[in-house]
Amino acid sequence: MGRSGLTRAGIVAAAVGVADAEGVAALSMRSVGKRLGVEAMSLYHHVANKEDLLDGMVDAVFAEFHAPEVGGAWREEMRARHHSARAVLKKHPWAVGLMDARRNAGFETLRHHDAVLGCLREAGFSLALTGHAFAVLDAHLYGFLVQELSLAFDGEQDLAELGEQILTALPEGQLPYFREFTLEHALQPGYAFGDEFEVGLELLLDGLAARLEGS
Repeated sequence: MGRSGLTRAGIVAAAVGVADAEGVAALSMRSVGKRLGVEAMSLYHHVANKEDLLDGMVDAVFAEFHAPEVGGAWREEMRARHHSARAVLKKHPWAVGLMDARRNAGFETLRHHDAVLGCLREAGFSLALTGHAFAVLDAHLYGFLVQELSLAFDGEQDLAELGEQILTALPEGQLPYFREFTLEHALQPGYAFGDEFEVGLELLLDGLAARLEGS
């Protein structure tokens, strides 16, 4: 690709590809240029620097989230937004810690936030309750992804081996509640930590619905 074929969107897409494949630590103007088959210097005609590139990458990830429909049923819209965001962030795990960390928010970022705010406001949420809802939903979304992506096990078999290793090392008679939870719940067939995402979301939605009804 020659310099004349470069666009900001194409450069951002290539940068996302680098981060997806190798992690954000591997991201540099040189690595993006290499992926595009151009010299790194040619990228500066479209992005100011690496920070500008990161801003664009985060904006591109926000663009993949489901944007709640303003005027739509708020619970269904927040649920759809939550599940789509989880799927997107599992595809781009490097983005989890960056989504609200950029000082120069792009249009897609602001458009997404506006859609969330609008959906809640049109459903009757006060400004204060809108703020509470947005904060707690994002805390659940991003917090859960941090846990899910950093788990020390992968799948039931790996969890069973880890559980056996931990329990074997425990002094007899110690930590009874941890032992009970591990043996009678976490190590039972079909257990998956990821299932807690839906449960936690529904608890939050129930709580917000109750608060909205009482306001």
